[in-house]
Amino acid sequence: MATPRRRFLRPFLYTAAAAIAGGSVLYYVYRPRKIPGSDPATVPPPRYTEDGRFQPPRFPLVKTREEQIADLKRSSKSHSTPHAGDTKGVLGALTGSRKQNSIDGQVKQDGDEAYDLLVIGGGATGSGIALDAATRGLKVALVEREDFASGTSSKSTKLVHGGVRYLEKAVWELDYNQYKLVKEALRERKYFLDTAPHLSSWLPIMIPVQKWWQAPYFWAGTKFYDLLAGSEGIESSYFLTKSKALDAFPMLKQENLFGALVYYDGAHNDSRMNVSIAMTAALYGATVVNHIEVTSLEKDANGKLIGARVKDRVQEKDGLKPQEFSIKAKGIINATGPFTDAVRKMDESEVADIVAPSSGVHVILPGYYSPSKMGLIDPKTSDGRVIFFLPWQGNTIAGTTDAPTAISQNPIAGEEEINWILSEIQAYLAPDLNVRRGDVLAAWSGIRPLVKDPNSKNTESLVRNHLITVSDSGLLTCAGGKWTTYRQMGEEAVDEAISRYGLKTSPLLQVPRVSGSEMIDDAAPLDGSCQTHQVRLVGAHGFSNTLFINLIQHFGLESIVAKHLTESYGDRAWTVAALSAPTEQRYPVRGLKISALYPFIDGEIRYAVRHEYAQTAVDVLARRTRLAFLNAQAALEALPTVIDLMTEELGWSKKRQEKEWHDTVQFLASMGLAKSKLSVTRRDVENGKAGEYDEHERKLYSRHGKQGMQRSSCTADAHSDRPADMMESDSKFPSGEKPVISADSAVNK
Repeated sequence: MATPRRRFLRPFLYTAAAAIAGGSVLYYVYRPRKIPGSDPATVPPPRYTEDGRFQPPRFPLVKTREEQIADLKRSSKSHSTPHAGDTKGVLGALTGSRKQNSIDGQVKQDGDEAYDLLVIGGGATGSGIALDAATRGLKVALVEREDFASGTSSKSTKLVHGGVRYLEKAVWELDYNQYKLVKEALRERKYFLDTAPHLSSWLPIMIPVQKWWQAPYFWAGTKFYDLLAGSEGIESSYFLTKSKALDAFPMLKQENLFGALVYYDGAHNDSRMNVSIAMTAALYGATVVNHIEVTSLEKDANGKLIGARVKDRVQEKDGLKPQEFSIKAKGIINATGPFTDAVRKMDESEVADIVAPSSGVHVILPGYYSPSKMGLIDPKTSDGRVIFFLPWQGNTIAGTTDAPTAISQNPIAGEEEINWILSEIQAYLAPDLNVRRGDVLAAWSGIRPLVKDPNSKNTESLVRNHLITVSDSGLLTCAGGKWTTYRQMGEEAVDEAISRYGLKTSPLLQVPRVSGSEMIDDAAPLDGSCQTHQVRLVGAHGFSNTLFINLIQHFGLESIVAKHLTESYGDRAWTVAALSAPTEQRYPVRGLKISALYPFIDGEIRYAVRHEYAQTAVDVLARRTRLAFLNAQAALEALPTVIDLMTEELGWSKKRQEKEWHDTVQFLASMGLAKSKLSVTRRDVENGKAGEYDEHERKLYSRHGKQGMQRSSCTADAHSDRPADMMESDSKFPSGEKPVISADSAVNK
């Protein structure tokens, strides 16, 4: 009797075990996932009351730039007389509501005491440090020589990722440090998307498979990537057959295509993310000021750092002699990216360099080169590097290169690097798609600050993620890393600062109502510990994927504009829309575009000046809007409008307007603006001459006949560039022939 029972029981147990294992795998793969941005807004959109009145959100305001500078000066207890040419509250007069600057729980700090921390550098790392310190109850100041995200932080690949190529290296080289780097980045990726869902999103990325044996190799790699992400992941990677791959990415070359693997990573708007981090830090009480340059570091009699000497570069731009003043702080943090060594040498002139600068070139192509919701990665280019091909802001971004470079503020992308990227792209695209040099709308070079550990025996070896060191005088340097791990770098830097400088954290008793509503507190319990993984950034609380519909219905915005505003400002899109001028048209009702090709509107310039410390036209064109990064020529053509709007806000003199024109055109040269446009004047742009092409550019574009390209708009020959298509109703040929091209059309000659 025992034997038949055992024969029956054993297959049953095997079958049950297989069913449980299979079911577990299926559940893991198809389990319900929480997609960032898909939840309803934490704070619901404003509604109309029963009597028809609209109640707009009431958002707390950051201090004006002048107020922030006054706070910096108070830290040294040196109340010097302001320069006669200082701006006298222009922003306050224009906003009309700055008297309520500390409303809604705005964090206050003691005015005449030294700061706990002074952060030098307003990129992703420096801004992240300032936010972390402020939310732990520390008194912190941040100064930036140029603008927030003016360097590397605005010139990234726009990905929030763990790094599939780092994972491959970790496996093949059995490198535990690489493995830890990927694991940390995947965790930070989830925090990134949760705290700023309006500025970041998930993006499927395709890996083309050209040989059958690559399919299991890439499948195993992407599944391991999913496994490492664990609960911080979202959709699982999957395989596509050749036909499905071409359906998802029609631009792919069919020849030798076996199929494709698709995995998920994050994408974001890097400079707007950086600005939002800085503005959130300001709301939580940090003193945050851009265009303030550190000229020297100050030490006490024992050689320990006690502060820094700074000057306001905006005064220089206004043609005034900038007043220098001191900022006192218990600790100083150097977070200046590629310029790390310059600050370190202010502290110790003979110190060895630790930054190994590497240039990464990116190009922007028209959006038709990639699907709007699918990216592509070439894991092995002709020289062994990795290249990404991604949709971004309606266009397509391709890059990056990786080569040693010299350090400069606005490096220019070289023709050799641009052409290399285009040739690598062409290898993956269908042969009937000709990727032309003239299709490059913008191109830039970002400097990645790879670092060497000064305490390592091998001083030439590069640190794989980031490095935190402290000098004998007390200068804490945080360098290296990548965008995805900015928050982790900030946490570790503040932890080290608290330990080194003997600082005391404290709970925040007056927490600002960043959401603009008393209905909800932020999710983070601000008890003095690090909570930046839960602190939502400005704009996140009221954001949802349907918020743009509320804006359309209330303000009469164009759909593409409303969507752009919610994805760039989150719930602050209400303020931006309210600052936009009427169009005097039936539709759209509000929002004057600064470029006909893109959804950027006039309200964004006013918002940038009043609420985000924009001080130059470059601040607006490059970092508040992204027009300079998307299309250098369009940015040039929008420049007169931007200068006029900023003049209304900031009261610029004629001389300052001319300087803004010159400085912005020079900046656009680093964004890929054609050399022939560098001498264009404002009058040329306003008269439409900026769109004319010389012979060299005509060959790049090859869009029209030579005569049509070179003629001016006022002397155009009506027959030089006529439409070639002919409607059947206009045809003089017998019925049935249905010609579509006229025999005497210019294209047939």
